Amino acid sequence: MVKHVAVILSGCGVYDGTEIHEASAILVHLSRAGAKVQMFALNADQMHVVNHCEGKPTEGNRNILQESARIARGDVSDLAKLEVSEFDAVIIPGGFGVAKNLSNWVVKNKDFTIEPQVEKLITAFHKAGKPLGMCCIAPILAAKVFPGCELTLGSDTACERWPYAQTVDVLKEMGCKHVNTDVDVAHVDVQNKLVSNCAFMCNAPIHEVFDGIGVMVKETLKLA
Repeated sequence: MVKHVAVILSGCGVYDGTEIHEASAILVHLSRAGAKVQMFALNADQMHVVNHCEGKPTEGNRNILQESARIARGDVSDLAKLEVSEFDAVIIPGGFGVAKNLSNWVVKNKDFTIEPQVEKLITAFHKAGKPLGMCCIAPILAAKVFPGCELTLGSDTACERWPYAQTVDVLKEMGCKHVNTDVDVAHVDVQNKLVSNCAFMCNAPIHEVFDGIGVMVKETLKLA
């Protein structure tokens, strides 16, 4: 039976939108699994625009939906049109767009809020008993919606391989159970049907990130 999967994007580009390699990996693995995919994004302005050569904010405004269309080759729908009943699972790739456009994590940290449309859909998929796959920084959304859930952002010990490990401390403060994993592992919270993988939270070669995302996709589809 063909699985129908919604993929929620947050723009285009790691520093102000979706991490492009993660999105691409998700799409490749879903394609190999024979899943039917539809991409969605908020029809709203990004928090800001970042010059990716310099890693610094620059002038101008960009629309999240229009930017996400760059990844989707134009085939992306307004998130307001996502009907949970039409899908078996939802997957959210990482990138700073999760922390800037889907939420205000980058500003509020553990006191952050999620964009209402996004929170409503995450809650609806969960209520319907449908799995959620999240990689990189995206599991912070689950941490907010499902207090006490199990997830992984990789390791909680900072080093060259794990430059963002301090993020784990904040999730623990929020009451989540963090499970240390390597990049090639996805953690499955069976009770919440939540599958997470660290992806580029780990400073790993791109093929290792690609393979780890594949495990997340496989485990998410198993629960669908």
